[in-house]
Amino acid sequence: MTLAGTILRRNFEPLVLSIQVVIDLIVVVFACLLAWWLRETLIASEVMGPVADMARTASEAIANDPQLGTGPMDPEAANNLKGAPKYSTPLSFYREVFSITAAVCLVCFHSFGLYSPSKSLLNVEEYKAVAKSSVFAFFVVLVLLFFLRDAALPAEDVRGIYEPLLWLHSAVDLAVEPDELSRLTLLLSFVFILGLMIVSRFMSFRVIQRLHQRGIGNRNVLVIGAGWTGRKLQEKFLHVPTLGLNFVGFLDEDPELTGSWIGRGQVLGTTENLKHTLGVHKVGEVFISLPESKESKIIELCAQLDALGTPYYVVPRFYHLMSYNVRIENLDSIPLITRTERRESLLSLAVKRIFDIVVSLTVLLLTAPLLLGIAIVIRRESDGPVFFRQTRIGQGGRPFDMMKFRTMHVANCEDAVAPQSENDPRVTKVGRILRRYSLDELPNFLNVLKGEMSVVGPRPEMPFIVETYNAVDRERLRAKPGITGLWQISYARQDSIHNNLDYDLYYIENRSFLLDLVIVALTGFAVAKGTGAF
Repeated sequence: MTLAGTILRRNFEPLVLSIQVVIDLIVVVFACLLAWWLRETLIASEVMGPVADMARTASEAIANDPQLGTGPMDPEAANNLKGAPKYSTPLSFYREVFSITAAVCLVCFHSFGLYSPSKSLLNVEEYKAVAKSSVFAFFVVLVLLFFLRDAALPAEDVRGIYEPLLWLHSAVDLAVEPDELSRLTLLLSFVFILGLMIVSRFMSFRVIQRLHQRGIGNRNVLVIGAGWTGRKLQEKFLHVPTLGLNFVGFLDEDPELTGSWIGRGQVLGTTENLKHTLGVHKVGEVFISLPESKESKIIELCAQLDALGTPYYVVPRFYHLMSYNVRIENLDSIPLITRTERRESLLSLAVKRIFDIVVSLTVLLLTAPLLLGIAIVIRRESDGPVFFRQTRIGQGGRPFDMMKFRTMHVANCEDAVAPQSENDPRVTKVGRILRRYSLDELPNFLNVLKGEMSVVGPRPEMPFIVETYNAVDRERLRAKPGITGLWQISYARQDSIHNNLDYDLYYIENRSFLLDLVIVALTGFAVAKGTGAF
């Protein structure tokens, strides 16, 4: 490896975060300039143009009137007046305000965790943080503009008391009055900051993902424990390249597993070989996945890793319980874990329902010609109905008939395993296209209008699968099923739903209107890329 490659590998995260700060600064400044240009060049010119023309005409009339003026207008002044811009404020007028905006935005981005090296599931928390920090920064800037305005000077006889405060205020106050600033320009600035930051972050995540897929900036990780939870960790490392984690193998307490392969990972030895394995494979992080082991064994491993200076993470014994939102309480000196009670308010339920209705009506109206065309093509290609109805289980375990466009031959439209490849003989030719771009699910919006489904939520399963649910699996039934969700836009999209409950549990525990907006936006990108089902 070259010197540059070594430096990049060892300093990848600080370098990426530094570049991200610079990119965010450029985005914020560009958003402010775009807002000024739009307000002053396009909007203000339409409004102020006629007013400016009237002012020029009036000025010329006054200057040429012998009773009101002093004679003909000076030619140079007349030329300057004719060439005057039609917008009210030059860019220099906003220099201080835009500088304050940029500084406040960067501080807010940092405060809301946008410069943390750790990433959330599909980066949804980062998108939410962009929205929250942008709105918060807007109000902070408004408060600063209020306090940085010119203050009225006190009387001379008491001015000495306030002299230090007056000096401090004069050092930081604005050169312009906030009342003279365009409110529309300020509002547009933060609208553009929000929109451009989301686009910028989306592109940044994709670039980082490509770098990690090529092995750039990846950290070698070792999993201690080759049981069920250890294998789930291995799946996450392989499915989510944006984590930047390069899985090197397992260590396990059972010496008989040494040398065997589990999935794509090999058991490199036992926990007795921990120090040797860390050095040979240059391991940067360790995941301890021994939920069935004694507490003393886990503490001993943690002590060894502390002594070796290797970062580590412990998968808790109650793996699924910790998937919920929990809080830790204390009974004297004994820590207690309990689930956080979370009930959706009537307001949030009403907002979600209104959102479902508006989105469904909009989609159905805009795609009406497309729906008609799909129906005609389906009927011409193969015999059978246009729509495929299938019983699914909804919120609270209530069954309903879900509607989709038929994508398989009638003889194969039964409760069977979903197609796993593009060449599945059960799928029709037009069905392959519909499934690829998720167009077969457009009739689901009729279920949304009926209140049986939502735009965002866990995907509904068939009754015979729900009958096999255990207590953890039935948590999916707490929410209304959706057309799209975290699982549908995840890297595990081609795997079965019931094998990826983590996505649904995460959504149910963290659902909010803002999270729904993020998922809908990411779904749009997924559909445009054609990453739907087979």
